[in-house]
Amino acid sequence: MASNILRNSLKSINSLTLRTLTTYRRHFSAAAANPTTAAAEESDAFTFSSDGADSSIHLKAKKAADSSVTMPMSFMTGSIVGKRFYKKVTTREADDGNGWSVMLDYRTLKTPSKRPLKLPTLSLAKAIAAEWDFQQTDGIRPFTMPLMKLACTALERVPVVRPKIIENLMSKFSQDLVFCRAPNDNELTSGVYERQVEKIDPLLKWVESEFGYKPVVYTCFFGGKQDEGLVKAVESLLKKADDCELATIDALTSASHSLIISIAIIRGKLQLGEAIELIRLEEDLQVDKWGLVEGGHDIDIADLKVQIASAAVFLGLSRRS
Repeated sequence: MASNILRNSLKSINSLTLRTLTTYRRHFSAAAANPTTAAAEESDAFTFSSDGADSSIHLKAKKAADSSVTMPMSFMTGSIVGKRFYKKVTTREADDGNGWSVMLDYRTLKTPSKRPLKLPTLSLAKAIAAEWDFQQTDGIRPFTMPLMKLACTALERVPVVRPKIIENLMSKFSQDLVFCRAPNDNELTSGVYERQVEKIDPLLKWVESEFGYKPVVYTCFFGGKQDEGLVKAVESLLKKADDCELATIDALTSASHSLIISIAIIRGKLQLGEAIELIRLEEDLQVDKWGLVEGGHDIDIADLKVQIASAAVFLGLSRRS
């Protein structure tokens, strides 16, 4: 299943999409970020430091709030954080034989807290090495390295704030995108209800067969209460997820506003194109009616494709065959 996810994910990302995003500055949100502490992490200071003693490179950022799962803001904006200081990017087995490392020239890459960036598979290490090799001589652009961001999140933040991630994901579960249904008696939402029934109802039937509880839909932006059995089943799935899986689910949910869609992607129920269609269902209907705004809708679509596909690629590459 992982190979199928990876194959379809790679088809969703292309060089044109990445080039589009590198010219566009925007902030990305993370589903697990604590709203009360997000403001505290307002600095986007993000530099590189060389430790001569152990020949390593680490990503250095100002201290972030411990209750947030997000990486430094420079990983999530169009910031350029310094000139490329290395020529060659390679991979090698970690010194302790447990995982794989990325080498910038002769230096070993480390995480923001100076821990070894030990990746679970060679495939993921090579993909992250490719992101570093992609960087231009005029500067490092962290927002073009989504796999690096996810790896640091899985290695550093998830183990520390795992309960908080799950709590925040579940706190938004009742407002899941797929539980919100347009009214069928309002001309302003004409066509939306029918499209939701056509596209989303099959997913809800899958949820019922997968977890044993029928989801409830509401004609309200704030959703509504779901069966307690369904809530507990989804929460149990999150608790059983390993660090890479939970980081992936969090990233997917942040991008899609739907924990159900995220789970469907990692379970192989939804292909990435199908997931993006569901996420953009209402907006695409508006685009069909009123037209596409260049420099707006097209950028949003490219951004969504990168966020969804990179998370799926990360999960596929992190799984040992």
